[in-house]
Amino acid sequence: MGGASPVLKDRRALAFVAWAGVAVAWYVSADSLPRAPLWWEVALLAFVLMPGVFLFDWIVLPLSTARGLVPLSAALALLAVLAELAGAEIIANAAKLAAVTFFAFWFLRLFEDLILLVVVALIVPFVDAYSVFRGPTGNIVTHHSTIFDRLSLFFALPGERDDPRLGIPDLLFFALFLAAARRYGLRPGLTWIVMVAALGATIAIDVWADVPGLPALPALSVGFLLPNADRIWAQVRRRDSP
Repeated sequence: MGGASPVLKDRRALAFVAWAGVAVAWYVSADSLPRAPLWWEVALLAFVLMPGVFLFDWIVLPLSTARGLVPLSAALALLAVLAELAGAEIIANAAKLAAVTFFAFWFLRLFEDLILLVVVALIVPFVDAYSVFRGPTGNIVTHHSTIFDRLSLFFALPGERDDPRLGIPDLLFFALFLAAARRYGLRPGLTWIVMVAALGATIAIDVWADVPGLPALPALSVGFLLPNADRIWAQVRRRDSP
């Protein structure tokens, strides 16, 4: 048993190296590939690119209880800003993902009780929907796309100039809910799967309905609450029992 932890760390390190290599190779070569038909792009995004990008969160999940997450996140955010200014979009993209993920891991520590996070998961879909359809997010995407580009992560589609994007809050809540599933003894693996699947379904609905964009936080909240509902309820009952 004493060697289990080092072996696990070695596997995570190898997984991260493999993930980084594949991600860099794809993002470097995507623009030179022929463009795919629309629904092939949707399938590629939902079944390959989104799971591939968010695999990072799963690989680094054991670091959710590590020390020094705030300075690490700040350093990565600075790297993202400098990379954006230098036109190094791939480096900026990766730095944004890592910075937001590690910040979310730290931010989870502000939630002393699972019920507080459940309340947040029930509220944020409505806030996000209002922001996208009638609030600042929709205004930024429509009228200030450059700002949104800098505050979002893009998924490189073959030969596509206008790549789909997820905003910083979406990245934050994905990592927050995933780390919460681990911290509170829920189902982190199933949570990751359902959140990714719900995001893919959101993309498909967005394309089918032909709308400028749909809020992503409802999908993430469903991905957190649905596969963990029974365990959340059990913990709430134990908390309220004498």
